[in-house]
Amino acid sequence: MTAASKSLYVFGIYLLILGILLVVIPNVLLPLFQLPETNEVWIRVVGVLVFCLGLYYFFMAPTNNTLFMTLSVYVRGTIIVWFTLFVLLDWISPSLIVFGLIDLLAAGWTYFALRKG
Repeated sequence: MTAASKSLYVFGIYLLILGILLVVIPNVLLPLFQLPETNEVWIRVVGVLVFCLGLYYFFMAPTNNTLFMTLSVYVRGTIIVWFTLFVLLDWISPSLIVFGLIDLLAAGWTYFALRKG
């Protein structure tokens, strides 16, 4: 795998773990981000979606598909924008920006690895 592919692979593992946590034990994770515990199914639905996205990253990484890697840089780079907008609209806790920062840093890692390679 190239360095850019490795960055996608690691990001995929992160998403797989996060997705499983959101499905299995969301009420352990939510308070860490100043969110109320919930019995609603939606957090688990989000967990399934995050897990599925993780599968894409995990299995696409070894293919060294430059188009997928480039697209992922742009998409992951927008997450911080969306989350910041949601905070400004008072829809989510500012602590969720941490997830946007993780996406932005991971996108930067892929971006610079693509430029080097």
